[in-house]
Amino acid sequence: MPASRPHLALLPRPTKVSPLGGRLVLDRDTAVRALPGAEPAAALLRSLVGPAAGLPLAPSPEGRIVLALDEQLGGLGEEGYGLTVGPQALLLRAAHPTGLLRGVQTVRQLLPAEALSGGARGSGSWELPCVEITDIPELPWRGSLLDVARHFRPMDYLLRYVDLLALHKLNVLHLHLTDDQGWRMPVDAYPRLTTVGARRARSQRGPDGPGTTQFDATPHEGAYTKAELRALVRYAAERGITVVPEIEMPGHVRAALAAYPELGNHPERRLEVWDRWGVCETILGVHEEVFAFCRAVLEEVMDVFPSPYIHIGGEECPTSEWESSPAARERAAAEGLAGPAALHGWFMGRIGAFLVEHGRTPVGWAVSGTELPLDFTVMAWRDASHARAAARRGHRVVAAYHRTTYLDYVQSEASFEPVAQPGDPVTLRTVHDYEPAPAEWSREERARVLGTQAQLWTEYVRTPEEIEYLSYPRLCALADRSWSGGRGDWPGFVERLRHHTARLDALGVPYRPLDARSLEEATYASPSSGTARPLS
Repeated sequence: MPASRPHLALLPRPTKVSPLGGRLVLDRDTAVRALPGAEPAAALLRSLVGPAAGLPLAPSPEGRIVLALDEQLGGLGEEGYGLTVGPQALLLRAAHPTGLLRGVQTVRQLLPAEALSGGARGSGSWELPCVEITDIPELPWRGSLLDVARHFRPMDYLLRYVDLLALHKLNVLHLHLTDDQGWRMPVDAYPRLTTVGARRARSQRGPDGPGTTQFDATPHEGAYTKAELRALVRYAAERGITVVPEIEMPGHVRAALAAYPELGNHPERRLEVWDRWGVCETILGVHEEVFAFCRAVLEEVMDVFPSPYIHIGGEECPTSEWESSPAARERAAAEGLAGPAALHGWFMGRIGAFLVEHGRTPVGWAVSGTELPLDFTVMAWRDASHARAAARRGHRVVAAYHRTTYLDYVQSEASFEPVAQPGDPVTLRTVHDYEPAPAEWSREERARVLGTQAQLWTEYVRTPEEIEYLSYPRLCALADRSWSGGRGDWPGFVERLRHHTARLDALGVPYRPLDARSLEEATYASPSSGTARPLS
């Protein structure tokens, strides 16, 4: 898009944009006409644009803003839309209600940035550029994981987080609800999960170093109510976002074992919720009481979260406790397994089958890409090759290679960056260059890739400001490539992003500044070669 038309600096980049010339004026008399089935999108437009821009956008059969579902637009798929802004009217059409929701976000971005925050509302009118847009996403899964287990965030912040995802046409909020350091979802059948497991006495400060690990002296706690989580699901759905819950097992369960030690391999042992970062050795046992627990928890999770996908973790599960446990060794022998280490795949298979029986798709983190049952959708994070290995095996895949999608790594080597996960920087361009399904893969392999998502693990992330500084603008880059696919290009993205930051400013997002060092002088590791090369 030409730099002379910054009002068309849309992010993510639409499939096709044709400027028409002229302006559409929206004022206090502008009304909205929602044809049958388009009412939810009209309500979203009214709630997002109306208060901020000072426009009532009242419903009216004569409204100049028209939202319509049209089954003949089936080629746009579930999320595609067509938008025409003329000097007298705006027409937003889609084949599916979700497509209209995506188009509403484009309308927001076409407005001046001040209209997002209520700036200059006294003018009583705003102008939209006349334009014709046809827009279809490249990938069906475009997500972001937020870890609320390590550092809890209250519900009002999660709602803001969802709004920012929706602005960028991301469609999955992966909510990491449980881990060694905290359990955040109430389970009626096991109340101690939150009365005990949601609170730790202190937290590790900074990564492990050559000296003594430092801790703060501040207890950390927090849990959601089921009513809050259901409200989050509704709020996200109104914006076209699916909330995918994650309940970790059989590892990353120290908080659960602090609440219910009988679920572990040493029932007599009393544990505290873990106050360190890293991989904890304590894992679930493999006796039937454990599977009753997992089923009961997941039944309540499914009751709260209608998502077709339920994530059950599965990674970073040390098997030393199983190897030293007579009960676990007996279980492995009884199941005909090669040894206690093989209990991991058996465990995941049992839980995955339970979810499938209930009409859900289990999701797990890939250790190699080939170890999970075929019923699982695989999240490939450890190595770039694992996504292809999983696709070749027949899995549906969400590509999430950590060296390109983990936003808890620093964005540069500058001294002012916040404390973060140890490791080389994951720069803005690193994220934008990531190809979830490279062209050299076979057609069948690429077809099995659902999409990609960013991950923000919060061991070192304590505040909303830190969440947003680490997320933006890198999440903009992931949104651009996952929606626009190969149509995106780095120089074009940078030009659009420079204009898009005015929208982030209007919304109060404390993003990392787009200085010359971050965009021109920094280096990044190529995902394919692992070598560093200039950004420019």
